Amino acid sequence: MKKPFVTKQQVEDIVKDFPTPFYLYDEKGLVDNAKAVYDAFSWNKGFKEYFAVKATPNPVLMEILKSLGCGFDCSSETELMLSQAIGASGADIMFSSNDTPAREYAYADKLGAIINLDDFTHIDFLEETIGKIPETISCRYNPGGVFQMSNGIMDNPGDSKYGMTKDQLFEAYKILRSKGARNFGIHAFLASNTVTNEYYPQLAGQLFELAVELQKETGCKIAFINLSGGVGIPYRPDQEANDIKAIGEGVRRQFENILVPAGMGDVSIFTEMGRFMMGPYGALVTKAIHEKHIYKEYIGVDACAVNLMRPAMYGSYHHITVLGKENEPLDHVYDVTGSLCENNDKFAIDRQLPEIEMGDYLFIHDTGAHGYAMGYNYNGKLKCAELLLKEDGSVQMIRRAETARDYFATFDCLEIADKLNHILESERN
Repeated sequence: MKKPFVTKQQVEDIVKDFPTPFYLYDEKGLVDNAKAVYDAFSWNKGFKEYFAVKATPNPVLMEILKSLGCGFDCSSETELMLSQAIGASGADIMFSSNDTPAREYAYADKLGAIINLDDFTHIDFLEETIGKIPETISCRYNPGGVFQMSNGIMDNPGDSKYGMTKDQLFEAYKILRSKGARNFGIHAFLASNTVTNEYYPQLAGQLFELAVELQKETGCKIAFINLSGGVGIPYRPDQEANDIKAIGEGVRRQFENILVPAGMGDVSIFTEMGRFMMGPYGALVTKAIHEKHIYKEYIGVDACAVNLMRPAMYGSYHHITVLGKENEPLDHVYDVTGSLCENNDKFAIDRQLPEIEMGDYLFIHDTGAHGYAMGYNYNGKLKCAELLLKEDGSVQMIRRAETARDYFATFDCLEIADKLNHILESERN
């Protein structure tokens, strides 16, 4: 069974200062995990993990990862700004974007970020935008078809909007070299949330063979190979977690078998993990506030899909622990719901849980990545606070909860803004 990284007593102490719902992140867990990643790839002198900012865009968490050697994988202007704000620049930033506006390329270039081109047509677009082709540049590869491993089809790259075909990739590197690029990278993302130690090594094998062929045919110096993300986490308690040490060793074997004999043993390995780096080390903590007995048994909580949309959007499973009742029998079946005017606003459907009483705290596991980041404001609901459980046991607010003033802020272009501000002041008083 999954074990929460916080106890009922700790949550009861936290809510004295920070009401539910809130996100809580485990500093010790994310630090230990980041160190394990770097240890697993320590055989590669140039290894760098570029944390996928899109997964958990919080500067405090990013600063922790930066202190451990991580860079940042950015896909938008605001993610670039976050990275800049915590002191990242140059080769500490990988800009992997698609359908990219000119101003975002210009901003990435201003920071000296490594730009990863998603499409062949972006070569001319980038040159027109920034007036040059950078000396170090990367291109994203899409092999098409399906990506298959020993346990079956994992994903369908051929149906993906990302990356270049092989022919486009080879032509792109020839053109980029002719325009002044000198150091080249290869990037690919072929499957999402894989819970198997095979994915990275198999992907690495394909990209290493491609790199050898590419360098030989085009004369381009392949400086790095970016395995991107895709290493997942076990959302269900019966799933076996990935072993990052075994994954690193599998990539090393492919490196030694393919790149080293080709005289390419100096190639750096990059990763861009978000889910694996942060997923298990964040939780959504919410309180049971209503129960409903009709055709099914429902527990209503004070969080909703605005706070965590993955179950509503994808039907994703997130394990739930009722704090303080970890050892009680799972003898009740509930739908755990939020308050949105949407029937899919459910954190769990027909879930076996211990009996839930009003006021119980529910710990929704594995929300540290693509949790808060995917929030929205439907029904005028407001996003909750983010908190950090520090290694010394103290708690730090790292993002305050939204207020109605935040929600109305972009109406400041209208006359009604004054009326809204008056209402807000009246409510405050």
